[in-house]
Formats: sequence, structure tokens, C-alpha cells
Amino acid sequence: MSYTHLMSLPIEAVQRALKEDGFDGWLLYDFHGSNPIATQVAGLAGSGKMATRRWYYLIPASGEPRGLVHAIERHNLDSLPGDKQPYAGRQQLDAGLRKLLEGVKRVAMEYSPGNNIPYLSRVDAGTIEAIRELGIEVGSSGDLVQRFEAIWTDAAYKTHVAASEKLYEVKDRTFELIREQMRSGNALNEYEVQQRMVGWFQELGLKVEQPNVSAQENAGNPHYMPPRDGSRAIRPNELVLIDLWGKLPTPGAVFADITWVGYTGAQVPDEFAKAFAAAAAGRDAAVELVRSSAASGGDLRGWQVDRACRDVIDRAGYGDLFIHRTGHSLGEEVHGNGVHMDDYETRDDRRLIAGTGFTIEPGVYNDRFGVRTEINMFVGERDATVTGPLQKEIVLIG
Repeated sequence: MSYTHLMSLPIEAVQRALKEDGFDGWLLYDFHGSNPIATQVAGLAGSGKMATRRWYYLIPASGEPRGLVHAIERHNLDSLPGDKQPYAGRQQLDAGLRKLLEGVKRVAMEYSPGNNIPYLSRVDAGTIEAIRELGIEVGSSGDLVQRFEAIWTDAAYKTHVAASEKLYEVKDRTFELIREQMRSGNALNEYEVQQRMVGWFQELGLKVEQPNVSAQENAGNPHYMPPRDGSRAIRPNELVLIDLWGKLPTPGAVFADITWVGYTGAQVPDEFAKAFAAAAAGRDAAVELVRSSAASGGDLRGWQVDRACRDVIDRAGYGDLFIHRTGHSLGEEVHGNGVHMDDYETRDDRRLIAGTGFTIEPGVYNDRFGVRTEINMFVGERDATVTGPLQKEIVLIG
């Protein structure tokens, strides 16, 4: 994941966010690179500076930022605004930390209660204990990180839409390729289809990724990738799942990520059609919740979106076969730094905030087959949109 350097963020914007979220400050902490969010935000990642000792940097809700840094690395935070106090021994560290946090009652840190969000939970338990022993409440910086790492600019949104259109074109070409080869009786395997897709990525100006092509039982493995050697043949009367993600090769571009399912026969068997219908109904329930919440200005959390989707699939009798979260954040990395739609693998209680994008991608999987439908959503100030077509039923490609 990539994070913004603090110097590129207006301190005033961070302070406004702190006040809105009820924090007295954001306390960045790192030891030996254990907190990549803090090291990147502070500008230490990739700087070539030795950072082998503990350091703290407090951005208060009001007033000048200030830091605490080891004496032998006292210049590491010089690029950041505010006073930085050095310490050497552990007694000086304890006294320095107490002084750094004078007047502070509640701070945000890279902490997630119960480790619900492992992507965020970067500060060790002992450090959290040390802060709490000073009488200070520690809360999660999850929504702060989102505000400054997950919000798309207008330009970024346009790159997403452009990438999405290109992915849908690759999807259409892929199904047409399989259709032509099936009708002509030519042998075709998953890897060969994948590599044709890679070529189309290049032709259409997308950053090259390795998409997933899964036939029949391999589609029951959500993270299957076709091997170069021994790839499975695509045969008549089988499901074919394609999962493709990509972005433009330009600075600041954000990803699009979609999944569609086809069938290499004349009529989709009821077993497959019913499983897909359940996944699609769950997807649509999640989409409707996001849309209605955005329109009303509601306070919607990632876990609630997952639950809305999962409840529909549970009622359809496929709950035990939906074995991953409903969706993930999209950003400059395909798994972005914002809220995930998750009440299954974790309980993501971060808010869905305006300016962010994410996937909705429920699936049903077993040892014989798998289906998934994946779309992308973007949340605006008072609306939420799906940024591409929704698959209504399994595509016939026989």
C-alpha cells in the first residue's frame, strides 16, 4: 500500500478532521518500520535514513505539531513542522512521552480494537498500554487514514471510469474468443485465454496485470490462477469465470476490478443459475443500501454493507458457500487504503465516506464449480453509483 507524505497534506485539514472525529490529536509512532503508515506519512519510507529507534509525532487538533525522537536519529523528522525533542535513555523516553502528550485526552493511532482491521493494526499492544497508562484514551485512526489516503480526486475518478470501460471491452473480447474457439472445435486452455487478455491490456493502454481465468471446478477457488504448464482445458458445457483488474499507467490512476461468469453451452443448468442468482441478489441488496445511505446522508459502515449482502445469500441457502468478504477498497493499489465491505473475515467499522470507491463481489463456491459477480461503486456527496454494467445472469458463450 502507498500512503501520502505528511508534507503534502495541509496540517489544517488534518486538524479539522481530528476535531470532527472527536480526537485531541493523531499520534504517529514507529519502531524499526513496524508501522508503515506512520513511516510513509512522516516521509521516512524510502528516505535512506536509519530509523532503528522509537519515535513519536503528534499532530494536535489545535496548535503546532511536535515530536519525540532518539538523540542518535534526531534529524529524521526535520522535514516535518513543529518542535522535535530528543531523548536517549528510557527514563528520558518516559518523561518525553509524558510531556509530548500533556493536555491530550484522546488520540488516534494505527490501532484496531480486537485487530478487526489487520491492515490498520500496526501499533503493538505494549505501546498502546503505555499511552493508556498516562490516562489517555486511544482510538483508531482508520477513518483519518481513509480521509487522506482513500479519497479519489476528480482526475482519479476519470481514470477509474476509463479503466473500467477498457476492462469491460477485454471481458467482451474474452467471451467472444472462447465462443469462437468452442464453435470451431479448437482446443483452448485457461492460460492461453489469460495471455490473450494480457495482450489486450497492452493494446488498450492498461497497466499490465495477470487476470484470472477459471474453468468449472477451478472457479470454486476464489484465488485460483491458471499455471503456465498444465493449465486446465476449457470444455463444452462448463462455467468459465474471469476476474480482471487494471488501471491506466499514469500517476494517481486508480483501479477498476470486475468479475463475470460465462457458460460454454446452449443452456445454463439450474444449479449454476440459482447460485449466480443468489450472488447477484446479494450484490443488489448491498448496492441499494449504499445508494440509499448516500442519498440520506447516513452513517454507513463497511460491515453493514457486507451484512446486507450476506443476509440475502444466507436466506437463499448458500451462506456457507460465500467464504470471503463482500468487497474491498479501490485505490492506486487494487486493494486500497479505505473501508472494506466486511463483516466476515473482519468487522470493518470504518465509515463509507464521500469520494471513495470499492468493489461489491459476492460469490458461491464449492468443489465442483464457483460463481462470482463483481462490480465497482463510487460514493459521492449525496449519491452512490455503480461505475459499469451489472451482470444479470450467466452469459452463454457456447
